[in-house]
Amino acid sequence: MRVKLDENIPAGVAGALASLGHDVDTVPEEGLAGEADETVWAATKADKRFFVTQDLDFSDVRQFAPGSHAGVIVVRLRQPGREALTRLITEFFRNEDVSSLTGCFVVLTERKIRIRRPESVL
Repeated sequence: MRVKLDENIPAGVAGALASLGHDVDTVPEEGLAGEADETVWAATKADKRFFVTQDLDFSDVRQFAPGSHAGVIVVRLRQPGREALTRLITEFFRNEDVSSLTGCFVVLTERKIRIRRPESVL
């Protein structure tokens, strides 16, 4: 899967996901750190990448409607830290069929995974 990690995701996640076979870009590596969310989102959509972030600006499912992008994961931890984030995201990508989440809007927490899938066209 083609993935883009926001600047608020630990750098170690990129290597962990790459070792699982994913094509991973990061916002800092692309020179987008500190850029407006709109700029980061435009680059993510243009690259057709699944976006992983903690930024609540990306949590509005109406604005980031399933099917209008390659996918979004908003990670929410009660006590976020580098190790906890790295572990949770890596385990998610290791244990879930992430290829089935293309186009989905996902909220990932320590306790559950909420997935909004694109509406199917009949």
